[in-house]
Amino acid sequence: MSISELYYNVDNGYLEGLVRGFKGGILRQTDYLNLIQCETLEDLKLHLQSTDYGTFLANEPSPLTVSVIDDKLKEKLVVEFQHVRNHAYEPLSTFLDFITYSYMIDNIILLITGTLHQRAISELIPKCHPLGSFEQMEAVNIAATPAELYNAILVDTPLAPFFQDCISEQDLDEMNIEIIRNTLYKAYLEGFYKFCQEMGGATADVMCPILAFEADRRAIIITINSFGTELTKDDRAKLYPRCGKLFPDGLAALARADDYDQVRAVSDYYAEYRLLFEGAGNNPGDKTLEDRFFEHEVELNVYAFMQQFHFGIFYAWVKLKEQECRNIVWIAECIAQGQRGKIDSYIQILE
Repeated sequence: MSISELYYNVDNGYLEGLVRGFKGGILRQTDYLNLIQCETLEDLKLHLQSTDYGTFLANEPSPLTVSVIDDKLKEKLVVEFQHVRNHAYEPLSTFLDFITYSYMIDNIILLITGTLHQRAISELIPKCHPLGSFEQMEAVNIAATPAELYNAILVDTPLAPFFQDCISEQDLDEMNIEIIRNTLYKAYLEGFYKFCQEMGGATADVMCPILAFEADRRAIIITINSFGTELTKDDRAKLYPRCGKLFPDGLAALARADDYDQVRAVSDYYAEYRLLFEGAGNNPGDKTLEDRFFEHEVELNVYAFMQQFHFGIFYAWVKLKEQECRNIVWIAECIAQGQRGKIDSYIQILE
């Protein structure tokens, strides 16, 4: 045991124990089997009361809607996350901030899009993810021109380091919004990966493979989504995060790909990704490639709990809860729309 592990519990032992307790409350397969048999959203609410979610929907008037369930699920996760963040010491507090930056990027992109289309702030703020909220969100939206917007982001948001190095003032006006999103994500993932590498020990052992997979997933999806668009191969290559297993040879091959089959051919050189492509299809009843990626992400995050004395469990817990929220919302949508044939197409987390 290293000295850092010896003293780990002094600052972080309580929070790790707390998060392991939260992980114990994640829905299991038997819970999902109960949920998919619900006939109405009120039935769903009753079943969720018997889990760790308890009475989180108790004060919501009937008729219950899917959007209300979604908002309440996020709210519960944010309350638990903020409790952990408020009790965290350095370097855990910085690590937890890194987790929120991905949600901030999505929120910033939403606000930029709204600003460029003259949408009202009151309309946009409720659509932002609460985990990515920050004090100066309104300041970003007050900006009337791209120049003001750029300065507001640099001055008023924690994302300044990612923006500064990769996006100029002119880009906000001229660049496609999805390119800005992916450029920011690239800088964010590379920054987070570097931070975890510098932490070393079990945190690096657990987090670097998780972030490497996230980087590779983004590179593959960016490539597939770029087919049939105006995005050039050179511009596409600039969006690839360079901290995954595909770097450098796999990314170079992806940059040359012209269709889905060529992307799949690149994955054949990486056993982990070859399996994901082999299990995906577009026929009825097949799992999509996105589903296969989600399943693999869940596996990596569940494995994070096999070790102790590291920060990876905090990231893994947030991501597993986020997947659980997606599962519950998917089941609720199927019930609300009467699409029971697809109700069991959720991503299993724990057996």
